[in-house]
Amino acid sequence: MTLAYVLRRLGAIVVVLAIVTVAVFGITVVLPGNAAMMILGENATPESLAAMERQLGLDRPILTQYLDWVTGVLHGDFGMSLRLSLPVSQVVGDAFRNSLSLAVLALVTVTAVAIPLGVIAALRRGTIWDLMIGLFSYVGTAMPEFVTATLLLIIFASPEWPVLPAGGFVPPSEDFAGYLRHAILPAATLGLILMAHISRQVRSEMSEVLSSDFVRAARLKGIRERRVIWRHALPNSLAPAVAVISLDIGYLLGGIIVVEEIFAWPGLGRLLIYALQNRDLPVIQAVTLLLAVVYALSNLVADLVIAWLDPRVQHA
Repeated sequence: MTLAYVLRRLGAIVVVLAIVTVAVFGITVVLPGNAAMMILGENATPESLAAMERQLGLDRPILTQYLDWVTGVLHGDFGMSLRLSLPVSQVVGDAFRNSLSLAVLALVTVTAVAIPLGVIAALRRGTIWDLMIGLFSYVGTAMPEFVTATLLLIIFASPEWPVLPAGGFVPPSEDFAGYLRHAILPAATLGLILMAHISRQVRSEMSEVLSSDFVRAARLKGIRERRVIWRHALPNSLAPAVAVISLDIGYLLGGIIVVEEIFAWPGLGRLLIYALQNRDLPVIQAVTLLLAVVYALSNLVADLVIAWLDPRVQHA
């Protein structure tokens, strides 16, 4: 992998994130409602509202507010939460760790299961295995998170048969087994749809690679079938799958908002809903920007992995 390719990708990420900061700040500015009124209440006098707006800096020009906010962000200062009266970095940091643990658990499980499923479907094309995996993929893709979550709650957390907790959170540092019990259902809700996407993509790419000339040549040379599959076919079919995984991370971040609310998981999704309901602008800005940074960095990592798997990409 060449240094020039890495620098080009890093430069593109910087430009994208600069545009994101403008979009995030602009969207929060035009949100309906007034932050000062949300803090003081509807019965606040015009004088107290004006004093609160001066205290929050809302009476300054928009460009000045944006430059001050970006300067603070670059120095790691996201301001104070208007409702919680705590540093935004502390509030968002705690929620981010909880969301990250859930997302990593879902993504690792999905990747470990979906890629072998896609390989099996490609190797058993036209058999009952291929049909069953394909059916699972179509059903999983068609079901939104709230439907999947409802079904899982009915099956595994019903009052008659409470196999797993219906919601809540236990810090892994206090009780790791309890944390896993609470994380299984939300992670499964996030993972089932991603698993369907990735397994279908791997199956499609693997089938195409197995029909390619270089695989036929490898077989004609007498190379063992297992080596043909794992050494030649699979690496050449993983690049599109990595691209799909990176795109699905964006879906994963969006799904976290719904899933965390359903399962009462104290992560970024629940925090964002709370901040929107209470017009807590610094928290809204920090959470939205953080989600954009995670998505941009995941795409950067995916680009680097794809370039490593297929060096031709670097010269495209």
